[in-house]
This record gives sequence, structure tokens and C-alpha cells, in this order.
Amino acid sequence: MRLTTLSKRHSSVSLLLACSLTLLLTACADFSGIDPQSKLNDGSKLAAGKALNASSQIAWPTSAWWQVYRDPQLDALVQQAIADSPNLKMAQARIRQATALAGSARSATLPKVGMEASATRGLYSSEYIFPPPLGGSWNWDNEFAVKASYDLDLWDKDRSALESALDTVQVSAAEARSAQLNLEVAVVRGYLQLATQYALRDIAASTLAQQTALADIARRRLGAGLGTRLEVSQAETVLPDAQANIEKIDENIALLRNQIAALSGKGPGSGDAIQRPALAANMIGADHSSSLPIGLPDNVPAHLIGRRPDVIAQRWRVEAMSKNIDVAKASFYPDINISAFIGLQALGFTNFLSAASGVRGAGPAISLPIFDGGRLRANLGAQTAALDGAIESYNNTLVQALQSVADQIVKLKSEQQQRQQSEQALALAGKSYDLAKRGYQAGLTAYINVIQTQLTLLQQQQRVAQTRASYLDSWAQLMQALGGGLGDDLPQPGMTDVTAVDAKK
Repeated sequence: MRLTTLSKRHSSVSLLLACSLTLLLTACADFSGIDPQSKLNDGSKLAAGKALNASSQIAWPTSAWWQVYRDPQLDALVQQAIADSPNLKMAQARIRQATALAGSARSATLPKVGMEASATRGLYSSEYIFPPPLGGSWNWDNEFAVKASYDLDLWDKDRSALESALDTVQVSAAEARSAQLNLEVAVVRGYLQLATQYALRDIAASTLAQQTALADIARRRLGAGLGTRLEVSQAETVLPDAQANIEKIDENIALLRNQIAALSGKGPGSGDAIQRPALAANMIGADHSSSLPIGLPDNVPAHLIGRRPDVIAQRWRVEAMSKNIDVAKASFYPDINISAFIGLQALGFTNFLSAASGVRGAGPAISLPIFDGGRLRANLGAQTAALDGAIESYNNTLVQALQSVADQIVKLKSEQQQRQQSEQALALAGKSYDLAKRGYQAGLTAYINVIQTQLTLLQQQQRVAQTRASYLDSWAQLMQALGGGLGDDLPQPGMTDVTAVDAKK
């Protein structure tokens, strides 16, 4: 294509006319009837309820909240999962992708400079604009040009698109923190289940040993003529079930090891190296879990907005959607670009590098939608609906977060009472079993009494182990509900602008 030169006077007149036409046509933009319908909930105004208001004060969780369990193996497993989990690596990849897309959006706000060069050999028509001898001959058409353009972005369309992209980067960063918190809680809860299974195995093994000893007593009593074959049969009947129960617990232990290994991005062989958790002893013996702090930090409803990564991610998503509405509105207005070029153009190589082959020019370009069949209004409506959806998703996440905190406080307080009651019942069941066993050995009571008291003792031992494990598990879920210390350093909407985000990167 042959480039033409524009005079300065012509450019000034064109620019003046373009600006006048632009101001006249901007009044044609019609947004009527397309407005957001949803509003953000204010966390500080949500009713906290009795469970939250009546709780004692504790500090907010730290980023290594699981260390309160005082189990070095658990600490190592969580750190390994954070380092090697495929889910976290995928979350980091999404951050890099969002950052790259933000870089693409940033490029639209900057001037563009490009170079074009072409050399075409062709046969020129003798019946066209070229007279002989050029017409009807073969020749080279050579062109070289450096072109520059800049979008004035008078309506901040490119700027809003950039801000939306930068907000999306913050969404990805908060979602990565949320994924990390979920992973930490999954490892901790799996480890607590593993400790519970070891505690139940100890109880099952102890029960099997007691039942085996009672069967030996029944056989000796039968041999001495003091017992009956029915008592021996009763004593031996429970042994296979007790052995099967231990086998089932061993299966659960193996499955939980595989689960924890998978959370760390490792194969099942890595799970074989997991040793018996130190927590298991607390579930059947000395109980140190009461040292876990039960309570809530100050003003949970208000501060939870800046503490839970999933709530922060939803808030940034609302910000990104609001910027998309600005982009959609700016699309109703004219786009004004300033472009310029300088280069060489000639037929044949002889004169290509001469001063006479130089070309240059500059001028504005205006693009204004006049009739688009309702496309722009439909796009604005879609972006507005997307913002409403993001706002309601944020509101729902915030309400669910408060419910989760309240639920865990209720559970912890209830489980604390259940532990005390089950431990009292265990002490009584142990006394009853000892009395029944001594009575049977002395021939003062029937064997059925021993079986009944032993069954009660087994049930209470299992209940104590399970209530202690449930208490530890509920505390982990409370830390998750409070954000696990992974959101308190994330930037909040309104705290940063484009310059600050760019500087941070």
C-alpha cells in the first residue's frame, strides 16, 4: 500500500473536527436501566450471636498454628506438603498466569512502535496508472516504514482493564493462600485420624489380651471342675472378633498413611515412613490437649474480612468485576488513536535509498460505534450481572465463615464437657470391670458379668479416645475458620493502586 503525507495544517483541522465530533457523539451513550442490584455485607454489622459474644479472648492464629500440638513429625509433614503439593503448585501457576495477563493488559496503555518492510516484484499493467515504460514491465515495489501509535484512552477503558487484571492477580494470590490453608488442615486432620486409629488399636490390643487371659481362666476353672464348658465357649467366642477388629484398624492406619502421603504429592511408599503419632498417647493416657486455647480473638465479624484468604479473594473478585463495568461503559465512547509513520518507498532498487523516496505522516484515527444491534448494552448488562454474582458470592462466603467460627466454638465447648463426662464414666467402668474379674476368679460371680462389664469398659475407652480426638480436630477446624494466619498479610481492596502493585512486583 502506498503511504501518503499529511500536512500540519490538515492534521490540525482533522484533529479539531475529530474532537468536536467526539464530544457531540459521547452524549449518545445510553446506560439507562443497567445498574448493579446487590450490595456488599458489612462484616461488623452482622449479628455475632451468643456463641461468639460469650467466648473468652485469644490471639489470632499464627501461620504455623499446628505447632500447638507439639508433634515434630506433624510439623515436618505439613511443611513437606506445603513444599511439594501439586495443588499448591497449580495455585502458584495461576498466579503467574494472572500476572502475565496483567502484563498484556498493561501493554494496551503504552505507545506502540513497529517496523514494516516489503519488497514485491510484479508485472505492472499498461492499462493502469503507470505509463510506459513502467506499465507493461516487471519491476520491484520496495517499502520500509517505522510506525507508531498511541491510544489516548480518554475514557479510561485500557486503564480500567489493567486495574481489573491487577485485581485478578490479587484474587489468585488469595486463592493460593486459601488452598494452602485447606492443605494444612487436611494434613493435620488426617494426622489426627491416624493418631486416633493408633489409640483405638491400643485399646483393641489390650482388650484382646484381657479376653485371652479370661479364656485361659475359664479353661483352668473347667479343668479344676469349677467352671462349665459354656463359660469356656463364651470366653473363646469373642476372640476372633477382637482379632478382626485389630485387622480393620490396621487397614485404616495404612489408608491414612497413603492419604497423608498423597496430600504431600508423594507416592504410597512415602506413607510407610510415617511413625506412630505422639498424639496417640494423649487420647488414651495422659491428656494434655486441654492446653489448647478455646476462645476467639476480638471483633471476629469485622476482622474476619481481612483474615480469611477465601473472603479476601472474593472481595478482590468484586473489585475486578467493578472495573470490568467501567471497561464496558467506556466501550460506548469513541476510541481516539494518534498514529505516525516515517520511512522509504520507491519502485525499483535504484532510487530506494535516495532522499526523494522518503515518506512521513501523522494524524488521528477515531472509532465510534453507532449501531451495533445492542451488543454494547448486552455486554454491560452481562458485566453488571457478573458483579452482582461476585457480590453475592462474597456475602455468602462471609456468612459461611461466621457460621463456621460459631459452629466450631459450640463444638469445642460441648466436646470439653463430653470429655469430662466420658472420663468419669471410664473411671467407673474400670472399677466395675476389676470387681467383676476378681469376683469371677474367686468363683463369686458368673462369667456373663465379666463380659458385660468388659464391654462397657471397652466402649468407654473408645469414647474417651474419640472425644479427645474430636476436640483436637475441632480446634484445627476453628483455626481454619479464623484464617490460619495466612490472610493477615494479604493486601486489601482500597489499600493499593496500580503504581503500588507494580512496585511490589
